Amino acid sequence: MRILILNGANLNLQGKREPAIYGLASMDEFLTNLKNRYNSVGIDYLQSNEESVLIEQIQQAEGKYNGIIINAGAFTHTSIAIGDAIRSICTPVVEVHISNIFAREIHRRKSCISEACIGNICGFGLESYRLAVESLLSMGH
Repeated sequence: MRILILNGANLNLQGKREPAIYGLASMDEFLTNLKNRYNSVGIDYLQSNEESVLIEQIQQAEGKYNGIIINAGAFTHTSIAIGDAIRSICTPVVEVHISNIFAREIHRRKSCISEACIGNICGFGLESYRLAVESLLSMGH
């Protein structure tokens, strides 16, 4: 099994940006632990502040990955194009968010990608990614 984790805008600052909301752990630390925990799963990771890079990665994932986990960051609330890219592939995609976007500002409660994904996990900190891995594994993807 191979899984691609995609992170969008500003998630390169995980562990530094608004720690009261996003926590103190870096994504690098978390990914090391995640890969050790699921050592039989190939987990690739890419973060980009550019929407087009995320779209290209989604389009190129078909046939290479059994699933995608995406936290599009602020692009979640604005990018019809990322949603369309997800719809254009057969690879299952799970949307994740570190914070509970539905308990935050009104503009963060709308997702342009949720309808294209097989599920959404939010509000569990970085554990949201682990829960997404578990969901893909349990569904046989």
